Amino acid sequence: MTFAAELAGRRPGQIALRDAERELTWQEVDRLLVRIVNGILGAELGPSRRVAVFAENSAETLLCYVAVTLAGCSAVPVNFHLTAEEAAYILRDSETSLVLADAATAERAVEAARQAGVPLVVARGAAVQGAEPWQQWLAAAGDRKPPVDFEPLPSLVYTSGTTGRPKGTPLPPTSFVGGADIAEHVERLGTNRWLEYGPHLIVGPMYHSGPLVGTRLFIGGAPVTVLGRFDAETVLAAIDRHRIGSAVMVPTHFIRMLALPAEVKERYDLSSLRYVLQVGSKCPADVKRAMIDWWGEVIWESYGASEVGTTCLISAKEWLAHPGSVGRPIPPFEGLVVDEHGRPLPPGTEGRLYFRDTTGRGIRYHNAPDKQRSVHLEPGVFTLGEIGYIDDDGYVYITDRFSDMIVSGGVNIYPAESELVLANHPQIAEAACVGVPNPEMGEELKAVVVPRDPAAPPDPAEVLAYCRDRLAHYKCPRSVEFADALPRSAMGKLDKRRIRQWVLQAEGGPS
Repeated sequence: MTFAAELAGRRPGQIALRDAERELTWQEVDRLLVRIVNGILGAELGPSRRVAVFAENSAETLLCYVAVTLAGCSAVPVNFHLTAEEAAYILRDSETSLVLADAATAERAVEAARQAGVPLVVARGAAVQGAEPWQQWLAAAGDRKPPVDFEPLPSLVYTSGTTGRPKGTPLPPTSFVGGADIAEHVERLGTNRWLEYGPHLIVGPMYHSGPLVGTRLFIGGAPVTVLGRFDAETVLAAIDRHRIGSAVMVPTHFIRMLALPAEVKERYDLSSLRYVLQVGSKCPADVKRAMIDWWGEVIWESYGASEVGTTCLISAKEWLAHPGSVGRPIPPFEGLVVDEHGRPLPPGTEGRLYFRDTTGRGIRYHNAPDKQRSVHLEPGVFTLGEIGYIDDDGYVYITDRFSDMIVSGGVNIYPAESELVLANHPQIAEAACVGVPNPEMGEELKAVVVPRDPAAPPDPAEVLAYCRDRLAHYKCPRSVEFADALPRSAMGKLDKRRIRQWVLQAEGGPS
């Protein structure tokens, strides 16, 4: 018996979990969870008790995350795009003892486990040598009632941060409710204020910490719909059909939904939405305003990171009064802006953005003490690597990252502003701006652009004019380079150093 058995008694017949292929009642969820939990408990878990989930979004993937929690283990989400070698690094670094994979990742999971010395891989939907079949594993696990006297453990989420290989960070206290045992952990999850919003929609890939909110809400009792690869109209259809009340999304989701034809957007009833949290990165102002005009004041924005959770939060109403802000710091965090020497700057002055964790915790990394030290100004005072300022009312504004800033003619230029403008150009699929040498000015800004239609790229002069119509000219790129794709890190973030090296090599200059 799990929490789902109790919910089945109170809500007989209610669909608790669905994806594109199946729907499960709370009773059916309970039966599956019992076997998955027992299977995990029957494995050689080792002292770290870490279980990797290397699978695409599905109902079963969500149940794997939930079962890891109920078994008193720490889940390690693995990006399902990773190669076997990249995944092996995470398995080895996290001291994972069991990998739960699906048909799309099974072969890579087996090879990654071999390289990392992980003794067991269980694979759904695929017969792969070296992996135990899912149904066989479940059948052997049995349906005995699993114990609940384990101490709950936070997930270990891997984030690329600003440099180097991905670093593991345990979910912070702001995202992990803890408890003396699993029973108390489940009870605490049942007090989450999001539960009052009703059914939850998982939109993004579940290897990110934002979509993992859905697993906690599910344990708390919220019915959850899990979407697969992102499709803008599918999101709208799911909200309409399943009367979704809450979701977590990123600006790219907003941009792609806004790009749908008007007749498509008008086809769906979105009135059930009560709380949509935008995470991931600062949202372009025009995109944010358009979404508020469309969906109303249900949209909130969170600024933070996996390492610390939400540091700033802003409602739609506040944002309309403070456009472009990511909100004010929320407890236990306080914001401060410093210069390059760590000296505090007054309100309204742009500089390096830091936060003070009044609990003293700050950022913590697994097996990476050097990285941990590099993000702290002093104990409990940390940065997420951003440039920004705080206004007189305490609202935080982000302008760019430390490493991306360029100096042209003695003026600091922050590429993020141009990138946000270029992202809205109708002929541009993706863009990055980097600094390149300029014999007169020291550096100048160059845009590297991926056209939506490679056979019909936009005119470079028109792209530059598009920027200049929307930003002060000194902030805009002076030239445009076209590319088939932009390189990204293993965690999906733009790799600015590789982009700059590619540009310099293409121009015949030093890299």
